[in-house]
Amino acid sequence: MSPDELSAGLARVCARVGLGALSLAPQRLTGGAVMESWRFAAGDSAYVLRRAPSLAFMEGRPYGHSTEAALIEAARAKGVTAPEVVAVLEEGDGLGSGFVMRALPGTADPKVILACDDPDGLLRQAARDLARIHSLRQADVPDGVPVMDYRAAVADLRQQFIEAGGDRPIIALGLRWLEDNCPPEVEPVLNHGDYRMGNLLAEGSALTGVLDWEIAHFGDPHEDLAFGCMAVWRFARYDRPALGLGSIEDYLAAYEAEAGVTIDPLRFRFWTIYRTVWWAMGCLKMAAQWRSGADRMLERVVISRRTSEQELDLLLLLEEEWPEAARAFPVVDSPIFETVGQGEAIDWEILDAVTEWLSTLKEKVEGHDRFQLAVAKNALGIAKRQLLDDGWDLHFNAKKSDALLRREFEIADMHLATLRRRVLDKVRMDSPKYPALEWATKNWSLCDWDTYRKLDLK
Repeated sequence: MSPDELSAGLARVCARVGLGALSLAPQRLTGGAVMESWRFAAGDSAYVLRRAPSLAFMEGRPYGHSTEAALIEAARAKGVTAPEVVAVLEEGDGLGSGFVMRALPGTADPKVILACDDPDGLLRQAARDLARIHSLRQADVPDGVPVMDYRAAVADLRQQFIEAGGDRPIIALGLRWLEDNCPPEVEPVLNHGDYRMGNLLAEGSALTGVLDWEIAHFGDPHEDLAFGCMAVWRFARYDRPALGLGSIEDYLAAYEAEAGVTIDPLRFRFWTIYRTVWWAMGCLKMAAQWRSGADRMLERVVISRRTSEQELDLLLLLEEEWPEAARAFPVVDSPIFETVGQGEAIDWEILDAVTEWLSTLKEKVEGHDRFQLAVAKNALGIAKRQLLDDGWDLHFNAKKSDALLRREFEIADMHLATLRRRVLDKVRMDSPKYPALEWATKNWSLCDWDTYRKLDLK
């Protein structure tokens, strides 16, 4: 959709609901791996349009944007710091599927938020809002919001894994563990579904908004709590496991005080592992969306390579399934080294040259284009590291994954040191700055091949 078409559509929306004339053309906001977000102004007020990239993109989703908008308004009625929805798109608007919200102050940038003066206070506010979201029941929202069947959800992840090739043994480990440890269901509460850093707005140390409600559903409240504590959503603050703001103990204590409940640590662990597998599959499927032509955004292919981050996190979560001797076993370390070319430029040097040229464009672009520029540089970095590494495909093993899911052997029968070595290699290629990678390399027993061969491992 062209900028003129977007502006014309927004002008129709503003006129229809009485927001006044469009006074600032829409600007694409950064981020948004699923939906588009555009900031604009009408009259003296700022708004945000949230829309699907296409109508086809909404096919197969459990509910549409009108229901999502109603969920947000129901949460606002419970005191949740959510944006006010002022219009749901209609066919005559010519903008597809989406809604318009009143813009809120603050930023969603994790780098800025995690540097706030009072992270503990912000963590308590986040726990408060999550408890208020969980106070909603099915009678409080429109029909059509799904209720999670835990075992069906695990089975669905398994089917997604098989359809995606079924060749990642660590994901198979996670699926096997989930099947073996699925808890009984509890009274369902509304889960935000994506409650984590990146979907929270803050100004200073004050929570100003809870965003991105498109996968809200009814289920176990432990799921929402665990999701925000995953390593991937701590960003640079791996040392602060609750939303990158503080300790899990403080987060859960604040939630318990607001909700009047007691958190079950075993359920919390189950949902942490479940959501890690869930996000691993979410990343993996991004490449299929790109290949199908449904969404050819560059970000799709790059996010697909973040699957290995979740495999590393899964292995760190599942390590306790192995005996101490296996956890102490040395891991052969094989970092990626650059080779120096002679004569004409070699493949990875060409990628470096393109990356350097892209860097010169940073000050010439803004908004979503600047974000996409950073994504493009990441993509070239992945391609370069893969060229420098000739053993990357060893990470994939459909036969081993299938045998594990068929229960032909136990989880602890897998050679932990080999899994560690392969996931280290893959994350170094895909996301060398991922904070969990630094933690793993410091805490696992690593050695080079010469040292390994000299060890008495009998």
